[in-house]
Amino acid sequence: MAPPGAPRRAADRDAVEKLLAEGLTRAVDLTSGYGGLVYLPSPDHRSLVLSTVVGVPLPLLSAFRRIALLAPLPPAEAFRTGRTIVLADPDETMRRFPRLAVGLPYAFSFAAAPIATREGTLGVLCVLWPSTEAGLPGGARRQLRSSANRIAASLTPYGELAAADEPTVVQLPPPSGPATRVGVFDWDIPGRTIAVDRELEAILGLAPGSFDGRLATLVERLSPEDMPLLREAARRAAADGRPFDRQVRVRDPRGGHRTLDLRGRRVADGTHLVVVVLDDSAGSAAVAAVERLRDGVFALDAEGMVVYVNRTAEMFLHARRDELLGRHPWDVLPWLGDPAYEDRYRAAMLSRRPTAFLACRPPDHWLAFSLYPDAHGVTGRVVAAAEPADPHSAVLPEAPPAAPASLGATYHLLQLASALTEAVSVQEVCNTVLEQILPGYGGQELALYLAQNGRMHLVSQSGYPEGFLDRFEATPLGARLPGTETLIAGTPLFFQSSRELLDAYPGIPQDEMRAWAFLPLIASGHPIGSLILGFEQPRTFTPEDRVQLTALGGLIAQALERARLYDAEFELARGLQQALLPHRLPTVPGIAIAARYLPGTRGMEIGGDWYDVITTPHGLCLVIGDVEGHNVGAAATMGQLRSAVRAFASGGSPPAEVLVRTNHLMADLDPGLLASCCLIHLDPSDGRGHGVRAGHPPPLLRRPDGRTDLVDLEGGPLLGVDRSSHYPTTRLHLPVGSVLALYTDGLVETPSTSIDQGIDELRSSLAHAGPVVPDARGGARDGGRTLDDLADRLVGRARRTAQRPDDIALLLVRRE
Repeated sequence: MAPPGAPRRAADRDAVEKLLAEGLTRAVDLTSGYGGLVYLPSPDHRSLVLSTVVGVPLPLLSAFRRIALLAPLPPAEAFRTGRTIVLADPDETMRRFPRLAVGLPYAFSFAAAPIATREGTLGVLCVLWPSTEAGLPGGARRQLRSSANRIAASLTPYGELAAADEPTVVQLPPPSGPATRVGVFDWDIPGRTIAVDRELEAILGLAPGSFDGRLATLVERLSPEDMPLLREAARRAAADGRPFDRQVRVRDPRGGHRTLDLRGRRVADGTHLVVVVLDDSAGSAAVAAVERLRDGVFALDAEGMVVYVNRTAEMFLHARRDELLGRHPWDVLPWLGDPAYEDRYRAAMLSRRPTAFLACRPPDHWLAFSLYPDAHGVTGRVVAAAEPADPHSAVLPEAPPAAPASLGATYHLLQLASALTEAVSVQEVCNTVLEQILPGYGGQELALYLAQNGRMHLVSQSGYPEGFLDRFEATPLGARLPGTETLIAGTPLFFQSSRELLDAYPGIPQDEMRAWAFLPLIASGHPIGSLILGFEQPRTFTPEDRVQLTALGGLIAQALERARLYDAEFELARGLQQALLPHRLPTVPGIAIAARYLPGTRGMEIGGDWYDVITTPHGLCLVIGDVEGHNVGAAATMGQLRSAVRAFASGGSPPAEVLVRTNHLMADLDPGLLASCCLIHLDPSDGRGHGVRAGHPPPLLRRPDGRTDLVDLEGGPLLGVDRSSHYPTTRLHLPVGSVLALYTDGLVETPSTSIDQGIDELRSSLAHAGPVVPDARGGARDGGRTLDDLADRLVGRARRTAQRPDDIALLLVRRE
């Protein structure tokens, strides 16, 4: 532990900053807050300095970045007294800490807990919540104190802390948005051939590696009407060397069209054009939906800078987009220069509540503004409004309240569009719909049905009484019910009261809802299913409501169609991978074997890791390998390599020859991928063996006394790099009672852990795992653990991790 006042190494400062950032983010999440702060003492211990911030714009805290230790403020009092300070509402804040209430006169709840150890107080943890009548969320105080204690425990090795000059601002994950795909092709003009990359093949809907290089094949994918202008632009670019920019439409495999941006220029020799292809159709569709609205829509980042303005907002504000972007609106528009308008933005960000107000654009155009905040900024809505009764009042006039759907519909439409682009499987789409729609449109019930084999099947619901929907399961599409008829007709149905629904469908079962929207889910002309929204009060569906809800159904249908295709491909791919891994491990006298495989959690959750145990005429061959990539191609290449290694090893080839022949095969296959491999040939009778490596992490050997070291196998290059590569052989020995561990890099390397650090952590885990005992029944005995227990222990942390960027294979061998 560093003594008080000792200078800190840069590594220690970085470690403390990381611990504070992670601890603060976790505390905000556990307490259901929207933002948090950490204060640390200044070097002279006369003040507290803001050290770490999450979820709150730093400029809004300028008056409280440094506070005196004796100041009448919650963080200072928590530090001095060692007690947790809780301010449930603005009234309590005004009574107890008027200085805070004056500096931040907004409706939020606040709590400060000391970060303390037995030796003293290290700092203060603060969390903010929206102010409600119920006060803090249930359990928030306990979770806050527990979070402060966890942070204190993690900081104990670093001794006394002092704040840095500038606070660390922790960026929350940005809202997910539609992904822009970028592909490239090289156009050989004289030869009329084209070379494309893999991403462009995906954009064009082609299988990887299937493009034949012909210009005619590319032309077949493009809209014929766009080709003359594209050829002319390319001809001019080739002739004069100037770059060209052209939009073309590409035919979608489902029958529609998508617009692509092509930007190309001539390369040095004048015979080639290199063209970059941008596919931003998903994001463009979401933006286009907002651009068509009659309401003005704008967005501010967390610091109040304009980041988006639609055309209607430009018209209402009488300002061009390029004048507004990247600036505060109150700096650009003189009629918004009153500090009261900026204060509304500050109020929205700190209270996390929507706010609305009126403003007059000269000479007499009144506009109603609505602001909807979250951790990343504000979405704003602006519409024309009537002049207030007293426009000269000193009080900023309030905008009239709006219906829930129209107030937040645009915001939630954008949020849903963004979230759906990240939803991959049908279940993820359903979860996104449940999270976004009911809060956005003020509904109380939601049911999502998919059509399959001529019947409707419920895939997700929220808010319905238990068992109410059972009677509608597997309803034929021809049944006279609103949920089926809206799908067959392709038009939404809206019922503003119970009487309207009963008049249209006499005798239909009802629950407590009093208004409904039945939306067809149709994508590319194909019926997908239907979405039902229920409202507990009679509701008038305005034309705006109906347009937005119909658009909503279209977004969901497209996401579901994409997700169903993904689910089908996923099942096929996972089935392929499971078929390629060993179904059982051989039984070898004197040898115990255990293996584990964990898929990654990104993409299709498939990869190229594999393991194998092969009995040969001369002993036992242990194999582990890793093909780069996480897709069907990686799994297929893995299957080919596993079969090749098994064939070569079973035929009696020595380890080095097995890898040389496998490398030749890899070069012949030319899958465009590389692979690593570690192969050990072992004689079970005496534990002697030979090992080779091709770019793979070295094995670990745990000796009978628990000492665990790397097995120093000489290594060769990855398979597929160089056809002429050779792989040196290293002798090794497994004493009785020792455990050999072969593994892939997914077990030891993460975005936050280097591979060397990960290998050392695995070595330590293996060394401290306790004795391993044989047990034919598969359970631990005599206080020890079986090899299967050990395998579960070594992959335990990875198994519990929600986000695994890579798949994992582990093979353990113990000599009995």
